[in-house]
Amino acid sequence: MKKERPAGVTLIGCFYIFGAVVLLLTLGIKQDFEFNIRFGIPGVPEIIVRLSIIMLSLIMAYGYLKLEKWGYWIMILYSIVFLMISLNQVSVYKSQPFIGNVIFSLIVIIYTFTKRKCFVKKPMEISAI
Repeated sequence: MKKERPAGVTLIGCFYIFGAVVLLLTLGIKQDFEFNIRFGIPGVPEIIVRLSIIMLSLIMAYGYLKLEKWGYWIMILYSIVFLMISLNQVSVYKSQPFIGNVIFSLIVIIYTFTKRKCFVKKPMEISAI
């Protein structure tokens, strides 16, 4: 049975792969708001937090693009956590990029939920639309 991947799933999955690559390429660049502080774990070195986000994003995007049930759940959970972090950052930093993160997280959660029937338990041959 051939299962077609919705275009939005492809777009979201590729966005997370792109984000992971950008994080990897900018590992040595100092940011105004360090990742470990943003994620509420100031005791963990920023490089560890960044590398963890890169690995999680790549694994999550792979499962999501393959329409795996675990990819669906990781995407939903990650988006909820990221939404909560972004809402906190909006209240603390009053910065537009964090508002964009809130909106993007909501879009991912809502869209992914509406496509939940596309995610299967058994791997199938998947093609892009």
